[in-house]
Amino acid sequence: MALKDIVEQTVAGLGYDLVEIERSAAGLLRITIDHPWTPPAEGVAAEQFVTVEDCEKVTRQLLFVLEVDGIEYTRLEVSSPGIDRPLRHEKDFERFVGQEVDVTLKTPIGAAANGQVNASRKKFRGTLERTQTEENAGDWQIVWSDAPVGKPGQKISKKRLPAPVQALGFTLDELKEARLAPIVSFKGRGQGSSSQDDSETNLD
Repeated sequence: MALKDIVEQTVAGLGYDLVEIERSAAGLLRITIDHPWTPPAEGVAAEQFVTVEDCEKVTRQLLFVLEVDGIEYTRLEVSSPGIDRPLRHEKDFERFVGQEVDVTLKTPIGAAANGQVNASRKKFRGTLERTQTEENAGDWQIVWSDAPVGKPGQKISKKRLPAPVQALGFTLDELKEARLAPIVSFKGRGQGSSSQDDSETNLD
């Protein structure tokens, strides 16, 4: 059985979702987990965040399972999603609608640019939204403005025209990678995000 399948089954068996697996050349095996997400309903408490205790529980089980299956590694880390959490599945996108994300397309937008965006561009940062038309009900879009970022204390001229708001539609199959934009804020991302500090368990 492949490493991903072993880890995913173990994590799911303990009641968590597997977010990401990373292996380094030095033998580090890093596992990122999260609590399963369901659309919020009225009267339902806010979603839970992964704690150190959660990471320790998954670590203990993985240590046993990986040894039984003969998986080689030198160090195991189990942690919660960081501020640049990857988005991989449909539920991830549903969960973080309205949040700032970074997306990378597999191929440049090409003719879809319509002269407004460089046709060779593949990377975008903006607000994640679901498209509203019936024919594109399963698609997503990212909305952004290429307004220049002002320096601290810099006054912006009232005569300067605001940068136009632009939108790019895409399907999940067209994405090479999608992550929450790593924006640091003391107010956090909001109720539906995993903006807590990472909880990490290191075992040699």
